[in-house]
Amino acid sequence: MKRIMLLVGVVLVALALLSTALPLAASQHPIKIGVVYDLTGPLAGGGSDLHYLGAKIMIDHFIKLGGVEGYKIEAVYADAQSKPDVAINEAVRLIEQEKVDMVLGFYSSAQCVPVAARVEQLKKFMWITTCISSAVLENRNLQYVFRSQPSGAQFGELSMDFIAQNAKAKLGKDAKDLRVAIIHEDGAYGVDVAKGNESGAKKAGFNIALKEGYSATAPDLSALVTKLKRARPDVIFHTGYNPDITLFHRQAREGGLKFQALIGHGAGYGVYTKLKEGLGKDVNYFYNVDPISIWDTNQKALDQKLPPLIKMVGEEYDKAKPGTTIRSAHVGMAASNSYVFFTEVLPRAIKKYGGVTPEALQKAALEVDLPEGGTMLGFGVKFAGEGSPIRGQNLRAAPVIVQYVDDKSYVVWPKSQAQREAVLPFPAGTVYAK
Repeated sequence: MKRIMLLVGVVLVALALLSTALPLAASQHPIKIGVVYDLTGPLAGGGSDLHYLGAKIMIDHFIKLGGVEGYKIEAVYADAQSKPDVAINEAVRLIEQEKVDMVLGFYSSAQCVPVAARVEQLKKFMWITTCISSAVLENRNLQYVFRSQPSGAQFGELSMDFIAQNAKAKLGKDAKDLRVAIIHEDGAYGVDVAKGNESGAKKAGFNIALKEGYSATAPDLSALVTKLKRARPDVIFHTGYNPDITLFHRQAREGGLKFQALIGHGAGYGVYTKLKEGLGKDVNYFYNVDPISIWDTNQKALDQKLPPLIKMVGEEYDKAKPGTTIRSAHVGMAASNSYVFFTEVLPRAIKKYGGVTPEALQKAALEVDLPEGGTMLGFGVKFAGEGSPIRGQNLRAAPVIVQYVDDKSYVVWPKSQAQREAVLPFPAGTVYAK
């Protein structure tokens, strides 16, 4: 009997040790995430460093929580240096040398398009927080690349629709009489948005007075300003980064260019602090198309676990960037899109598909089904799946249009989310007013 009791005691102790050891072992199993943004070069100040900040705030949040479903989070950061070739090399280095399980981030569409192809070739999972070019996913049938952002074509179409709906009432012109100019940096991002602009303009019946691309690194845009003066557009639709945006507007002012409205499309137009720094009060009444700032969403319409997170992201933003006049939508965008991965994709991959392999992650991503109000950005999440020409694209993502007025930003379109009426055209006395 003593021997039996001793044996039972040994077994019980062993089971107890095993029960404590298993969670410990699981908690020590990491998911290694390679995070790639532009921390130096022109794209850094144009918005990439803010996306990096948003993603890092959310990654640090989950690290502090102890990880996800027994997996601790380990982030390895890399600088794409505002160069596509460096972005590709860094992604490959993270996968082959750092042995990351996946890559996350990517600001520039010129980087996203080739990086997505290379990551797919290496059979690793890629979660895009930022870049918007349709060319990243369209007709490529990528298995392991997912984007919760809206596409660039959506940006371009929305801005044209906004003007189409307001042309007669605010600009006093029928669509056929309205002259529009589409100018854009000539990379994947600018080309895609411009394609959406052109499609929207034709749908509205606008007169496209000028459509012109330029290099984002061009040292002089005065020739473009001259063409615009000859074209005499009522509204300019601009897609650029920075410093090309600042350069264009400085030379436009010097050249005496006049028009009635300016609509930018994300990137450099989404960083108000940088715009104001380069252009001063000239930025007043500019429009920008982007996913809504998480600080402008109707928080009562969101899943109620999200408002405290929005508050946390804002507090961390203020610590990192004290004195910011308008919190850039870029920070909240990357934070929200990263949060979707950590709360919807990663736990499902671990619990349902047994881990963090590319196969498990992509299966989990395809099952995400968040309704409107399910993200900090207000929109839902449902990815296009097998057979779709845009496999991996979030079908429920949508941008909004904001207007900068007296150092504040207001959502003005669509009407369902508008915080105030749009000021259109430029008021008399402003730099571009006719």
